[in-house]
Amino acid sequence: MSAVLTHKSACRVCRGAAMTKVLSFGPTPLANAFLRADAPHESEPYFPLDAYLCKECGLLQLCDVVSPEVLFKDYVYVSSTSPVFVAHFREFAEKICARFGLNRDSLVVDIGSNDGILLKPFRERGTKVLGVEPDRTIAAIARKNGVETVSEFFSPAVAEKIARKHGAADVITATNVFAHIDDIHAFARGVKHLLKKGGVFIIEVPYLVDFLEKNLFDTVYHEHLSYFGLSALDAFFKRSGMTVIDAERIPTHGGSLRVFAQKKDTSRQASAMVRRLIAAEKKRKIHEEKTYHAYALRIQKNRAKLLALLASLKEKGKSIAGYGAPAKGNTLLNYFSIGSEILNYIVDDSPHKQGKHTPGKRIPVVSAEELRANPPDYLLILAWNFAESIMRKNELFRKNGGKFIIPVPYPRVV
Repeated sequence: MSAVLTHKSACRVCRGAAMTKVLSFGPTPLANAFLRADAPHESEPYFPLDAYLCKECGLLQLCDVVSPEVLFKDYVYVSSTSPVFVAHFREFAEKICARFGLNRDSLVVDIGSNDGILLKPFRERGTKVLGVEPDRTIAAIARKNGVETVSEFFSPAVAEKIARKHGAADVITATNVFAHIDDIHAFARGVKHLLKKGGVFIIEVPYLVDFLEKNLFDTVYHEHLSYFGLSALDAFFKRSGMTVIDAERIPTHGGSLRVFAQKKDTSRQASAMVRRLIAAEKKRKIHEEKTYHAYALRIQKNRAKLLALLASLKEKGKSIAGYGAPAKGNTLLNYFSIGSEILNYIVDDSPHKQGKHTPGKRIPVVSAEELRANPPDYLLILAWNFAESIMRKNELFRKNGGKFIIPVPYPRVV
């Protein structure tokens, strides 16, 4: 195994050394390292969680990199437990098949394919599909779902192996995985090797503009190494011998960016949207240090308001539970120091998390059965990006007098 923690002093995109720390969340446990209920006192490692800004290309990034073998060893995130994401990827597959004229001879490769959530709708539309998913347990779920999956971390060597066996890919996707990659230059070399001439590489990443505008600080955790604006991605792809041809803002994870790139020797021209988004980023000053100093102050105000709200409810004898145990929720709970003295339990729909305790704060994660049997007065929605669907699903809780608290972009009772 490689070193558990490595500190990088150069920028992930431009390799420049002009890096400055702009956000610090202190030592934090890994956001998806849930603890077994039968081992409540086991020790857990804490790692620095600090974000640095590159003054040369404007990438916001973590420089303390936890080894992927440690990060993804007992990975509990299974995409298809979210109906919102199932619908999102179904629509994604429809759009891409129509736009690029994919057919039964086309090969779609999804990197970080999880349980095959994106590839299933592509396969249903008749294309050939292949997943790349390093977690063997989740890859086995994908295979059960009929999605052929390679259980390895994607690399130039793995790309070569896939190309030899399956041929070049018409479309390569990396949704909510590109921001997890440390050596993105090696990743891009693998993509270029595997991508057919005229093929397209499509990524989805949480968008730095939404991160800043909507106060989405809790999306900072050790898996998310990079926080991309389109200008940093455009610079990266140019360095990698590729070209960004289109981009669009999408609503997932509170606000994401879908980016289309191709090899430089392909004839498609970049859309006007690419230029518009880059110009808007410049105007928004996402590359300036003072933007992040103001942002850090907003996080502190959010913390003070939420803690005051929760404390006043507890003083009035109100009971509170959490809803959703996403990685982002664990950043919020640990940084704001909210533990089982405030939250009785956290409801999560994933059977992979139920019966465990949250990292750091060690709050029990339970199924919705507990909510029906032992309802609190308030539910703190930690999976705030699904707040609407969570509130609809729990209409009975509301009708019985229960209320919801949404913590970001600012704490409010609904």
